[in-house]
Amino acid sequence: MALESASNSTDTGFWSDVSDHVLRYGPVFEQRVIERAEGSYVYDSSGAPILDFTSGQMSSILGHSHPDIVRTVREQIGQLDHLFSGMLSRPVVDLSKRLGSLVPGLEKVLLLSTGAESNEAAIRLAKLVTGKHEIVAFTKSWHGMTGAAASATYSHNRRGYGPVNPGSFAIPAPNAYRPRFTDSNGNLDWRTELDDAFALVDSQSTGNLAAFIAEPILSSGGIIELPEGYLAALRQKCDEREMLLILDEAQTGIGRTGHMFAFQRDGVTPDILTLSKTLGAGLPLSAVLTSRAIEEEAHRKGFVFLTTHVSDPLPAAVGLAVMDVVERDGLIGRAVSAGQRLQAGLEGLKQRFECVGDVRGRGLLLGLEIVTDRASRHPDLAMADRIGAEAMARGLSMNIVKLPAMGAVFRIAPPLTISDDEIDQGLDIMASAIEAARA
Repeated sequence: MALESASNSTDTGFWSDVSDHVLRYGPVFEQRVIERAEGSYVYDSSGAPILDFTSGQMSSILGHSHPDIVRTVREQIGQLDHLFSGMLSRPVVDLSKRLGSLVPGLEKVLLLSTGAESNEAAIRLAKLVTGKHEIVAFTKSWHGMTGAAASATYSHNRRGYGPVNPGSFAIPAPNAYRPRFTDSNGNLDWRTELDDAFALVDSQSTGNLAAFIAEPILSSGGIIELPEGYLAALRQKCDEREMLLILDEAQTGIGRTGHMFAFQRDGVTPDILTLSKTLGAGLPLSAVLTSRAIEEEAHRKGFVFLTTHVSDPLPAAVGLAVMDVVERDGLIGRAVSAGQRLQAGLEGLKQRFECVGDVRGRGLLLGLEIVTDRASRHPDLAMADRIGAEAMARGLSMNIVKLPAMGAVFRIAPPLTISDDEIDQGLDIMASAIEAARA
């Protein structure tokens, strides 16, 4: 009892400090102080476990405090942590070789810290190599909050920040649940939509189309998956206009969808690939991958992308450990089997509850959309809020996209190391939360 009182007193002071000193940056903070994390759980100051169904910031694919990662960090930081950007170390070269050997045509690697950084570098690379400046993205995209990445981000937070980069264009994301163009059966006609979208882009372009940047599954947009065949058609649209294709696999890369990279399902290799989040399994590490030909042309033209932490050895060593664990423990296959179990459970919730309008996604990146009713498919933000609060009260953390233009979609992306029992526990809590929210 005394310990609990001391904890409550400490927490009161904590939230007072938050109010006085923490700059608010978007989310409404959960009213719990998180003290530690292990495996699929985080623990608050009272010791209560919270099942983490979003892998932190959709990143911790090995769960929290994975012993291999802990060991790597301890060993590496005592040996070599940070270097001048003109110096190279074995972890950096080894990880570059490891990544650059995975896909023919993506042999050259640049190691950075965040997803926004990697997308900045990719867009900068594309502009320099093509000699053009116009960048096209999806209307529901999220590529980062810095310069060029923010200019290619259309899902949220564009108002009030002044002009974006010149030549920023958007086309509709192919949403099968809310199709803009339909075929005779009422299903999404994405080919017509894509043709129409590029006709609009062509009418606005000044002839300087440099690249298209896309997520294979738009996460912040509400877990919108590009239909099979779409990526190949998009590749063709780019080739016809001599544009480069950039794929942002911040959340889909390193096995989460059941392939090492999500684009491998479609057999379409991008000109430039960006990785982040999952590559460091929760620690700050990102990468840009491209072909030898593009790298050579960029180098000839004087490509520069210097950051304080480019080619840092400590995160590179972590990236190598992540790749080792994913391969050793068969986690790509685990993403398939665990994803099937989770998706089947979510489909079961859809059968039980009218407010569950749609279940979608791939592997262990799934979406659950909450609607007022299935006929109108109108997103029910209030219900989704209640479900999220009830789930958290029962020990389950889920991330929800609460943007009216995108629906009220829970993004569900647990670690690839999650057990079947933990999946079932999460599904049981979700069912209980939905029942409580409806009541």
